[in-house]
Amino acid sequence: MTEIHLPADVCAVVFDIGETLVDESRAWAVQAERAGVTPFTLMGLLGALIARDEDHRRVWDLLGVERPTEPPLIERGDLYPDALSCVHAAQQSGLSIGIAGNQPAGVDAQLRDAGFDVDFIASSAAWGVTKPSSEFFSRVITTAQLDPKQILYVGDRLDNDVLPARRAGMRTAFIRRGPWGYLHAQRPEIALADLHIKSLAELTVAFTRHEALPH
Repeated sequence: MTEIHLPADVCAVVFDIGETLVDESRAWAVQAERAGVTPFTLMGLLGALIARDEDHRRVWDLLGVERPTEPPLIERGDLYPDALSCVHAAQQSGLSIGIAGNQPAGVDAQLRDAGFDVDFIASSAAWGVTKPSSEFFSRVITTAQLDPKQILYVGDRLDNDVLPARRAGMRTAFIRRGPWGYLHAQRPEIALADLHIKSLAELTVAFTRHEALPH
């Protein structure tokens, strides 16, 4: 496991949701069943769109079916195995914790039911603005009530997470998992992220080390 060191002035960590904390495999499999296609077909088309930097929601047009109004609810079993322990370690180290991503209304209650007891949980639906809009990241900063450079934003995408958060003045951690994560990890812009991780377990170790340091 790569040893990760947090920037010394970071006081808060804000996590993206899909493919950062939440494994969306079950959700997409359910959507495939609803659309009347196999998960392999849906995943293959999604991957092709993502690789071409096209809106992944075009997949429903390619399939010729109506776009789902809402994805399946997030359940505790959908969380990546390292998600809750990472957030808990961050809290134990004295950091403020937020969760914010492009999600439908109600995701805050779903995540709290799944075990996340954090300072704030926000969604694009609740805020009325979506990533990668600069307004979304301005809301993150306002809600965290900190200077942007004191916030570490963790996400699996360059376009929606790392680059816009960096433009807003935040520190960034890129996690290489999920389809965007593996594809975007091959791009030169990845060097702009402050931290590069393959799992949240790497951040957990960094948070534990941070807790042991004098503040």
